[in-house]
Amino acid sequence: MMDRSRIKQGLQEKRTRNEQGFTLIELLIVMSVMLILMTLAVPQMLKLTKTAHETSAMQSVRTIVQAQLQYNSQFPANGFACSLAQLGGDPKSGAPSAQAAQLIPTELATGSKAGYAFAITNCNKVTVNNQDMITSFEVTAVPLSVGKSGDRGFCSDENNHLTYDPAGGTNCTQPIQ
Repeated sequence: MMDRSRIKQGLQEKRTRNEQGFTLIELLIVMSVMLILMTLAVPQMLKLTKTAHETSAMQSVRTIVQAQLQYNSQFPANGFACSLAQLGGDPKSGAPSAQAAQLIPTELATGSKAGYAFAITNCNKVTVNNQDMITSFEVTAVPLSVGKSGDRGFCSDENNHLTYDPAGGTNCTQPIQ
């Protein structure tokens, strides 16, 4: 009888120890596995974020060029706009005008969106009947932090040909495939 009670007591002690939780070694192993998984996942997440920013920048450049074409048809005496502010504007502030055409979202009209800086440059101005008219332009999008928010810079013009600069600047010579 004595042996049975000792065996029962030993089993109860073993169960109690098992119910107390993880050992330090088990916790260290789990932490090590988690760290290994994080070192694999974080760079992939950053790469996906850069790709998303670049895709957004390309679409935003296309949006600006389309807005320029609309601006040219709505305000033919002005030609194209030479600033993002002219293409933007708040719809609550009244009717569209040549200074605030309300053709692009307010966020894009500020010149910064999704890790990229946007600008309208290289405006070619001619004077017709004492009125300045913009006859050509270039839209540029450069990463706010090359290598972090994006790797490539993007450009387009009144001909709507989207090109990129692999160095992240505005020397866009490579066509988008």
